[in-house]
Amino acid sequence: MDIDLFLEMLRIDSSSSGEGRLSEFLIRRLPVSGCEVNVYMSDRPDYGRKDADGNCSPVPSDILLSWGEPDIVFCTHYDTVPPYIPPSVEKRDDGKVVIRGRGTCDAKGQLFSMYSACLELAGNGETGFGLLLLYGEEVGSLGARDFREKYPGGKYVIVGEPTDNRMVSASKGTKSFAVTVRGRSFHSGYPVYGASAVERFVDMMNALRAVEFPMDPQLGETTWNVGRLVSDNPQNILSDLLTFRIYFRTTFASDRMVCEVMDNFRDEYIEVEAFGGDTPAEYLTLDGFGTKTVAFGSDAPQLTNFRHKALCGPGSILVAHTDAEYILLEDLEQAKENYIRMFDVLKRSF
Repeated sequence: MDIDLFLEMLRIDSSSSGEGRLSEFLIRRLPVSGCEVNVYMSDRPDYGRKDADGNCSPVPSDILLSWGEPDIVFCTHYDTVPPYIPPSVEKRDDGKVVIRGRGTCDAKGQLFSMYSACLELAGNGETGFGLLLLYGEEVGSLGARDFREKYPGGKYVIVGEPTDNRMVSASKGTKSFAVTVRGRSFHSGYPVYGASAVERFVDMMNALRAVEFPMDPQLGETTWNVGRLVSDNPQNILSDLLTFRIYFRTTFASDRMVCEVMDNFRDEYIEVEAFGGDTPAEYLTLDGFGTKTVAFGSDAPQLTNFRHKALCGPGSILVAHTDAEYILLEDLEQAKENYIRMFDVLKRSF
């Protein structure tokens, strides 16, 4: 495997909305003889960021490399969560090579393993496969949503995410809501004459914690997280306004119930705006591969233009999005072999 190529990719900051520079690098660097390249440039005028000098980053693109007519498509994203962490390589006492830095396991490691598998398949004379690279996964699967409108799709897509090199049998869904809580401002020494939006928020959280979502036999419990919490009142004035976002990880048993629960919070003081999300999903698994379920999202639910979807890749979700993100070289090598085996199994099923 060409580790130098992997390090080149890791040295380019591709934080979401600023991944255009990596997009240009991939278009220039990855194509080889016998490979057709199709570039689908983003037409989202609001997607992009400016650097320290005020210059806009290049527009990112969805990139499809094809060897023949691709019945089997390997797919992953190349944007990463901030902050950018430059790469480093070390050899541990046990002899294993560790590559650290942002994107090592989410998801440039998947990109590198898939690309390495494609080169080996092409070198063995195989055709009928492709490599699809998508932008904007970390901010709502923007690239996947765009791609499904521009490409007719195909039979199989294998999506790369950090799954410990195991095929995912099922994944949780997501539901997102924006909530506005209103109160009445007043001097905090005389709270009886006002109404605190913060107190109403606390009551709402306590009520939500008391909800007993059903335990799903396949995906387990339903979880939720609050973010973007804002109440800008002075400390001696009751809050008249509080806003936040809440994000659920849903199961087959709870997906519809979550929407009903949030609807029930609506009243004259609380506004709830639903932003939708993905429903829980089952994925293709193959004999001879380990399996697991996952609680994270991916581009897979948005790739509705493919008839069969699989989810598998190197690295652990437990270090993705953290300052300690890393991947083992041996896991990248194992992933490459896995992708080649998957291609062989699926090709025999045609």
